[in-house]
Amino acid sequence: MKRNITILLAITMFVFAGCKKKEAVTVGDQKFTIRTQQVHIQEVEQTYEYTAIVEANAVNNIAPLTGGRIDKIYVEVGDRVSKGKVLVQMNENSLKQAKAQLDNLKTSFKRVDELYKIGGISKSDWDAMRTQLDVAQTNYDNLLENTQLISPISGVVTQRNYDSGDLFGGLPVVQVQQITPVKMNINLSENLFKKVKVGTPVSVKVDAYGDEEFHGKVSLIYPTMDGSTHTFPVEVQLSNSDSRVRPGMYARVTINFGTEKHVVVPDEAIFRQQGSGNRYVYVYKDGKVSFNQVEIGRHLDNAYELLTGNVQDGDMVATTGLARLKDGLEVNVENK
Repeated sequence: MKRNITILLAITMFVFAGCKKKEAVTVGDQKFTIRTQQVHIQEVEQTYEYTAIVEANAVNNIAPLTGGRIDKIYVEVGDRVSKGKVLVQMNENSLKQAKAQLDNLKTSFKRVDELYKIGGISKSDWDAMRTQLDVAQTNYDNLLENTQLISPISGVVTQRNYDSGDLFGGLPVVQVQQITPVKMNINLSENLFKKVKVGTPVSVKVDAYGDEEFHGKVSLIYPTMDGSTHTFPVEVQLSNSDSRVRPGMYARVTINFGTEKHVVVPDEAIFRQQGSGNRYVYVYKDGKVSFNQVEIGRHLDNAYELLTGNVQDGDMVATTGLARLKDGLEVNVENK
């Protein structure tokens, strides 16, 4: 009898345990509860900021084509010079010799030319003499150009590598930079290629002047793109008439392309997939959530604009529990 009671008790405990296990599965199958927020299309200002280093509009290294002694340097670093100003006087000995040779050939050619006109010499002799004179003239012109070194641009002297009396040794004698205007080079993404034009206005802030804005424009758009980054170089120019902005300064360039209408979603709705860098948004509809890959644009306080993705004006998007959701999952919504 006792044995039968013991067996009955064991069977009862087994059945009870089975009922408890089934109840746990039922609890686990309950719908997950999320919160949602409705999203809308908004006008989003399309401004883009880029970092750049200020560069001179032109840089000229002033040096002779051949070696020689530097007789006189007329400028110092920091001097402002005008286009055509003589900066350096090289030794004139070679120039004087070339001038004497040229003068002699001019005299000789004059006599030969007179003889040729009366039939005293042949055409080939006249041609040979004319060639000698032309070569001498070219040699003299080259020496003249490389004896007095002039500035091809208006600008500021930024380097001086010799003193008067030194032998020219390969380095530029002086360097002149044109800093009115100055320029900056930035790289724009491929989707902006059709939007940017030469003359597009830009604003520039330079670290040296805090939040003060300088106004410039796009001066050059390069015709090719970098295949690895899908960006293309653009040159921006500042008139810099007061010369306050200097080459080497750190700058931030802002370009405004107006406004565009895009769906804007809250930060909490953006799910970032680890390892891939992809972004997703869960859209709630008819008791389920759908998994939608998106491309985000500008960050607007506590929200992002969406550039691409199947998220429409008025959609409800999940803002909690994103890591536990999956495509097509049935959920409950509880919004406070």
